[in-house]
Amino acid sequence: MIEDGPTLWDAMRPTDTNPATRPRNDPDDVRVRTVTRRSLLGVALAIPVALLLRRFVRAEGTENAPSAELTANAAASAPQVSITKFADSGEREGVVEVAKVVKSDAEWKKLLTPEQFYVTRRGGTERPFSNKYDAWHERGIYRCVGCETALFSSDAKFDSGTGWPSFYQPIAKQNIYEKTDRGFFTVRTEVLCRRCDAHLGHVFDDGPPPTGLRYCMNSAALVFAKLETAKS
Repeated sequence: MIEDGPTLWDAMRPTDTNPATRPRNDPDDVRVRTVTRRSLLGVALAIPVALLLRRFVRAEGTENAPSAELTANAAASAPQVSITKFADSGEREGVVEVAKVVKSDAEWKKLLTPEQFYVTRRGGTERPFSNKYDAWHERGIYRCVGCETALFSSDAKFDSGTGWPSFYQPIAKQNIYEKTDRGFFTVRTEVLCRRCDAHLGHVFDDGPPPTGLRYCMNSAALVFAKLETAKS
């Protein structure tokens, strides 16, 4: 049996292992330095990547699985707002102080359909002419889908021809609020629910008398309460 002898590389490899006396161009020394540099570079790159992944995981966990303690604290510290309360009969019950409705995205997703969440919590817009209340003609009150605050009355509804339910005024001005919306490369006036900050739609100045305004709303942001007639 023939045993393997030394290879050509073994014959050429220096026997001196002392770094001080080893030739400067020694292949082993060059390979060690290269591996060391690559290892250090890999560690340097891995650290920031790991930190970014950790922050991402924390953010995802915070949004999708908030602790009960955090949710309770947010609700307890919610500011008070004034709204005008209405019965389903349309009767005005006066101004009341209520706590703002504060929920996490995960909680809203449990209460709302995907379209309702997209519209009210992400400022989305539903398709025109194919939404629930565009051609709705029953008498009643349109409430917020997120907190049931009364927003519009059927008495102020009109056919704008735009494909969305439109009103010339809210049922009570203090039940909504407005802010400037600079999205989609234009400037519009956004309308939101006073109590839960739900995005409702936008208001324009091309409406009918007596206000000249058009509150163009999303059906997905509303829930209709049919007018209750007085019982004899």
